[in-house]
Amino acid sequence: MKTVVITGGTDGMGKALALTYLGRGEQVVVVGTNAQKGRAILTAAAEIGAQQRVEFIQADLSLVAENWRVIERIRATHRTVDTLVLAARYFRATRFVTADGFEANFALFYLSRYLLGHGLANRLDQAEAPVILDLSGPGGDLSRIRWDDLQFEESYSPDEVMGQCGKLSDLLAVAFTRRHPHSRIRYILLHPGLTSTAFTGEYDAASAALVARMREQGQPVEAALRRILRHLDNPPTAPLSAFMQDNPVDIDGEPFDPAAADRLADLTGKLLLQTDQATEK
Repeated sequence: MKTVVITGGTDGMGKALALTYLGRGEQVVVVGTNAQKGRAILTAAAEIGAQQRVEFIQADLSLVAENWRVIERIRATHRTVDTLVLAARYFRATRFVTADGFEANFALFYLSRYLLGHGLANRLDQAEAPVILDLSGPGGDLSRIRWDDLQFEESYSPDEVMGQCGKLSDLLAVAFTRRHPHSRIRYILLHPGLTSTAFTGEYDAASAALVARMREQGQPVEAALRRILRHLDNPPTAPLSAFMQDNPVDIDGEPFDPAAADRLADLTGKLLLQTDQATEK
């Protein structure tokens, strides 16, 4: 029996993956913020006789301490993690700063992925064929990154924020494979294509109208699920790979520059150190 951990697992693709793995007889840990949606996952699991194989952890992954709480709980109860799916995101039309002092998208879409990937690496390495899947948008120009203003303190733009978070995910994956060069973990960056899901977030009128059109134009969740499972069930042999729908993305070019990945990893370490120091005071 495999153990699958899914962040953002109470909505959209995360929920579909959770129920699919439960239907296959696997053990699933779902992490999400909404208690009601968490109870719905538990109810759905009970309906298929999988109530003993599902766990819901309610957590706000935009907070550093909450990520560590989730990591420690999983470490305490699971010796092995076979698959880690990083799907949590939350669109914000206006800038919001967390209690840690981080811009919320930067904290949830990037820092949480950083913490969970590295924090569960030792459990993943115990698996026979471990996989980290980041549902992001791989590729694109490195110029999307505001190195001098990573958290958009000036001229906040939600679309640019989300685009930058995708790029940060690319560099995170590169840095992860460099930090764990002998790991058997296969790190996959995947955008399954526009999908008609919940698009959870806080929207203004203009972005809400855009999201409504995206829901109408998006592929069914079932179609995206097939694409995702194709990669999870038969992971590539390379330590890092990236796909836009079914098309491979070249990870050897400038968008995945190792020097940029090292730069981001260094900045991230300093930011987290400052957070730890502030917590201790």
